[in-house]
Amino acid sequence: MGEAAATDGKRRRARGGGGAARRAERTATSFDTAPTIRRRTPTLDILSEETLALIEANAETVLEEIGVSFPENPGALARWREAGADVRGERVHIPKGLARKLCEAAPSNFTHHARNPERSVEIGGNNLVFAPVYGPPFVRDLDGGRRYGTIEDFRTFVKLGYMSKWLHLSGGTVCEPTDVPVNKRHLDMLMAHMTLSDKPYMGAVTDKDWAKDCVSMSKVLFGDAFVDQNAVMTSLININSPLTFDSVMMGTLEVYAAANQACIISPFIVGGAMAPVSVVGTLTQVLAEVMAGVAYSQLVRPGAPVIFGAFVTSIDMNSGAPTFGTPEASQITMGAGQLARRMGLPFRSAGGFTGAKLPDAQAGYESANSLQMGMNAGVNFMLHACGWLEGGLVASFEKFVMDADQLGTIHKFAAGVPDDENAQAMDAIREVGPGGHYLGCAHTQANFKTAFWRSELLDYKPFETWSEEGARDTAVLAAEKVRSMLSKYVEPAIDPGIREALNAFVAKRKEEMPDAYT
Repeated sequence: MGEAAATDGKRRRARGGGGAARRAERTATSFDTAPTIRRRTPTLDILSEETLALIEANAETVLEEIGVSFPENPGALARWREAGADVRGERVHIPKGLARKLCEAAPSNFTHHARNPERSVEIGGNNLVFAPVYGPPFVRDLDGGRRYGTIEDFRTFVKLGYMSKWLHLSGGTVCEPTDVPVNKRHLDMLMAHMTLSDKPYMGAVTDKDWAKDCVSMSKVLFGDAFVDQNAVMTSLININSPLTFDSVMMGTLEVYAAANQACIISPFIVGGAMAPVSVVGTLTQVLAEVMAGVAYSQLVRPGAPVIFGAFVTSIDMNSGAPTFGTPEASQITMGAGQLARRMGLPFRSAGGFTGAKLPDAQAGYESANSLQMGMNAGVNFMLHACGWLEGGLVASFEKFVMDADQLGTIHKFAAGVPDDENAQAMDAIREVGPGGHYLGCAHTQANFKTAFWRSELLDYKPFETWSEEGARDTAVLAAEKVRSMLSKYVEPAIDPGIREALNAFVAKRKEEMPDAYT
C-alpha cells in the first residue's frame, strides 16, 4: 500500500495547510441531516424467556449436529478446524458454545465514520440509522417508466440521499449501473458516494478483489491508520440460506473483517423457501446462521465490528412471489431483535418493503407496516429504508423521496413523549379555560413550529386548492420534489488532493483489467 501511504501523507498536509480546501468548505452549500436516532421508546418483545432459550438451544443443536457449509473455501475450513470445530469435507460442525463464545469478541456498538465527521453515525444500543434501497437492477420514474439503471441514475440517487434530511447513510449499490462493465462498477459507485455525498457509505460485496479496492479507496479518503482502527464502511454479507456460506460472500467478509470494517451478517430468509414456514423454526435457523457468520468474522480478526442481520419475508403459496409487510415477517423480525440484544450485537432488519409495482396504495401500506415494525423491533441499522419497489427489483425515484419524507415520522415517534414543564402545558390550560381555544394562546404561539411533525411532500390543502393546482396525486408530487431537490443540489466540498488521488486510483484500476459484462 505504498501509494496509499503516500496519499495519506499528502492528505494530512492538505488538511494542515490546504487553503483551497478551506475556501471550498466556506463557500459550499450544506444540507441538514438529522442525527442518529436515539430511541426513547420501548421495543416490542413478543417472545418469552422460555421461547428465547428454546430457540438458542435449538440453534446450538443445528450448528453441532447438522453443521454449516463453507464450500470452495479451504482457508475457512482450516480456521474452523484450528478453532476446535469438527470439519467433515466442506461442512463445519460447531460444538455447542463455541460459536457463541467467539461472538463475544465482537463489539456491541461502534461508530461508522463519515468523511464529514458531523455525519458519522452510532450503530448499536438504542440507536437507529437509515440507509437507502440496495441492489435493484431496474429503476423507475414517472417520465421514463421501468428501465435498467445507469450510472447517471445511480448518481442521482446519491444526490437525493445526500439531500434527504432523515436519511443517515449514502448507501451501497442503490441501483445497478448496467451501462458500466460489471467488474468496474464498484469503482464508479464508490467514487459517487465519496464525492457526491459526505454521508457514510457501504462497500462492494460480490468479489473479494472489489472489496480490496473499496478498502484501498477508503484509505485514500481517510488515511491508512484511521481505516485500520475505525469503521468507515458497513457492508452487506448475505448468507446463502439455508446454512451455506458461499466462497464469494466469505471472501468479501474476510477482506473487510481483516481491515476492521463492519459487516452485516445477514441470512436471506424467504419463509417457506429458504427457511421453515414457522416463526420459531425460522428464528432457529436465523440464529444458527448469524452465530456461525459472526464467529467466523472473529476468527479472521477478533474485535472486527459486525451486525446481526435478518432479511425476512414470507412467500405467497399460490404464486411463489415474496410478500411484504405481513404479520409473520413482523414476528420474526421482532424475535430476531430480541435474540440480537441477548447476544449484545447491533441489529439490522426491516425497511420500506413492498411488492407493489408502482408507488401506490399497496406500496404505502406495506412500507409503512415494515418501517414501523422495524422501529418496534429495535433495529439499529435499517437498510432499504427508502426507494424499494417491486420486491427489491426496482429503485424508484418517486418512492425514494416518499419514503425519505416518512422516515421523519419515525425520528419523531422514537424520541418518546417529553414531560417537562413546557410539555405539561399547565399555563396553556389555565389561560384558555373552559370553552376557549388554544390557537392564540402563548403556549401555542411559542411551540407551533415544532409541536407537530410536518411532511414536506404530502398534500393537506382544501379540495378546491388541490383541484386548482392540478389534482396531483402523491406520485406526481414526489416527481416534482425530485426535480426540485436536484435543482438545488450542490456537491459537498472535498480536498482537491484527495479527489485527484481517488481519480488516479480508479483510472489505474480500470486500465489494469478488460471490460467484463458478466
